[in-house]
Amino acid sequence: MKFQIEDVTVYFPYDHIYPEQYSYMIELKRALDAKGHCLLEMPTGTGKTIALLSLITSYTLSKPSNPVKLLYCTRTVHEMEKTLAELKLLHKYQLENIGPSARMLALGLSSRKNLCINPEVVSAENRDSVDAGCRKLTASWVRALAIENPNIPTCSFYERYEKAGSDAVLPPGVYTLQDLRIFGKDKGWCPYFLARHMVQFANVVVYSYQYLLDPKVAGIISKEMQRESVVVFDEAHNIDNVCIEALSVSVRKQTLEGATRNLNRMSQEIDRFKATDAGRLRAEYNRLVEGLAQRGNLPLGDTWLANPALPDDILKEAVPGNIRRAEHFLSVLRRLVQYLKGRLDTDNVEKEGPLTFVNAVNSHVGIDQKMLKFCYDRLHSLMLTLEITDTEEFLHVQTICNFATLVGTYTRGFSIIIEPYDERMPHIPDPVLQLSCHDASLAIKPVFDRFQSVVITSGTLSPIDLYPRLLNFNPVVTRSFTMSLTRDCICPMVLTRGSDQLPVSTKFDLRSDPGVERNYGRLLLEMVSVVPDGIVCFFVSYSYMDAIVNSWNETGILKEIMQRKLVFIETQDVVETTLALDNYRKACDCGRGAVFFSVARGKVAEGIDFDRHYGRLVIMFGVPFQYTLSRILLARLEYLRETFQIKEGDFLTFDALRQAAQCVGRVIRSKADYGMMIFADKRYTRHDKRSKLPGWILSHLRDAHLNLSTDMAVHIAREFLRKMAQPYDKTGGSGKKTLLSQQDLEKMNGGIEGMMF
Repeated sequence: MKFQIEDVTVYFPYDHIYPEQYSYMIELKRALDAKGHCLLEMPTGTGKTIALLSLITSYTLSKPSNPVKLLYCTRTVHEMEKTLAELKLLHKYQLENIGPSARMLALGLSSRKNLCINPEVVSAENRDSVDAGCRKLTASWVRALAIENPNIPTCSFYERYEKAGSDAVLPPGVYTLQDLRIFGKDKGWCPYFLARHMVQFANVVVYSYQYLLDPKVAGIISKEMQRESVVVFDEAHNIDNVCIEALSVSVRKQTLEGATRNLNRMSQEIDRFKATDAGRLRAEYNRLVEGLAQRGNLPLGDTWLANPALPDDILKEAVPGNIRRAEHFLSVLRRLVQYLKGRLDTDNVEKEGPLTFVNAVNSHVGIDQKMLKFCYDRLHSLMLTLEITDTEEFLHVQTICNFATLVGTYTRGFSIIIEPYDERMPHIPDPVLQLSCHDASLAIKPVFDRFQSVVITSGTLSPIDLYPRLLNFNPVVTRSFTMSLTRDCICPMVLTRGSDQLPVSTKFDLRSDPGVERNYGRLLLEMVSVVPDGIVCFFVSYSYMDAIVNSWNETGILKEIMQRKLVFIETQDVVETTLALDNYRKACDCGRGAVFFSVARGKVAEGIDFDRHYGRLVIMFGVPFQYTLSRILLARLEYLRETFQIKEGDFLTFDALRQAAQCVGRVIRSKADYGMMIFADKRYTRHDKRSKLPGWILSHLRDAHLNLSTDMAVHIAREFLRKMAQPYDKTGGSGKKTLLSQQDLEKMNGGIEGMMF
């Protein structure tokens, strides 16, 4: 269908549109017109992705004189593929309606691990080894040697791509990662470097958050993007945590030992070069004296991670004299590593600001702030001079230089915390020194400043007014949409006590109470006998899940649950968890029914959908607060209080409830779906906690469902399931329409215009 929103003709590839998709598009267009940023909360399962894609591509088509580029950021590769599949459908529809003028180039960009087609390289197990394997075959010096000596291995795909030169282009179309690999195999070109090259010409680019928020990656990939771009962060409820991780570094004993090995190997290389090719070292020294930027004109195969500091904070001047010579620089790094080793050898927790730390480094080992600032760039220059290809081995020394550069660059919004052991396992010494960033607005500021519109959207952004304060920006549009439903297919309940009227809660003083554990077990047991198909349970932490499953096992509750449904458990091992999920789905498919135990903030809570019969009920046992004794969290809370006047309690509650909402939101993935949500903790009845849940959940939470005991919850569940089994009209025939056709929209628009004149 196609329809008008003010001066834009929107092409939408389906016959019907939800009312909230339509109002979402209107708000989005307002933000694009105002060239400002916006925050939009839209319930899960209401077609957020297709609404975004069709409005922004149609907006570009209607303004051919100044087209907008769309940078769509997702959290996982799975989401990236889903987005590109939707875009394919939309593009096909636009071509049918408009013809060749609607052509566009859209592609996904991911790491070499997901795009490489060279079987020898891609078989490596992790991302870093694939990157290093690629560099061993494509670095400029390796290729130069291979010309003289044909026995030196190179990558045939990269060679053919280089040979094709300016002919190596992608024809217009929408390319998923799979399509890029197939295209690369057909042409014999390397899909990774082809995609990297085509990103600057594409109309739509779908990639991961890190490519914009982590300065090390953004410095290489995203620096060519034009200002007239719209950036979309999808599923962005955790965006502040992503920003903080991008600028945080942790150093352990292993890192320092690895760095020492790296430095020894580099000094051997320097000695070798001195004997065989001293001119190279001299040339590098002269280059540094003139202060020439190293990054400008490197061949593609040599590009390495960019500087970890943000672009505006990088010094545009020559490298300080005392680290220009390679051996002097290595001795500076040795002294720094030695100093860090001494600092890790402590029995007390220490916390200090970057300024104090830099002064201490200066007075103990004579390394000043300016030298620290240049560590990363100087290391990069040295690695190129020494022609080092197996970068994977040198990750440790990179971490140290990364740490040094950040500590030397920033004085506010960071702190350095040294912990001799993990608080939860005090008898195992595991010292760690962490440079932790507390200010999420640092990493995202360049994105807000550089691009004309940034859209932050997710199913759970409540309370929505906290995000502008955390990320320190002024959105032109902030809106939270509700779900228009033909029937009440969501049934949230707050359960505060067991059948024996004892309160249930995961508060620290109550959580290991046998009464609470028994009541939680009884609740699950009752629900297992009433609810068909799949049930998902979320616990507040792995340790609590272990304790409670143990206790249920001893009291025989687990055995009774297993008689009704099979039980599967998420563990910290990704492979085990994936296997458990597959078997859980099989059990639901064959009608046996199953229960899945999972953890809030875990992998499953973030990205796996339990739609249809895979999740008819989700139980959130407790309120998933962060571990409140964590030093890093305490330092961040203090910073938020002093800088943004956000109270500790407010932030912790906000953080816990966005996680809870994320967990329970997994059961409903479309409007034809139905599911129940049980918040099993007495604290959810308090207004200050409950009010922070998203509007689309609150609008279905009746007062009668606020203070339930197990038997009342079972009764409500029975009634709800009986009601859901009845046939219903999907378009919402009586009264309120929940599916709008083209005619409905035209009538609505006519009505609006009629009201205006």
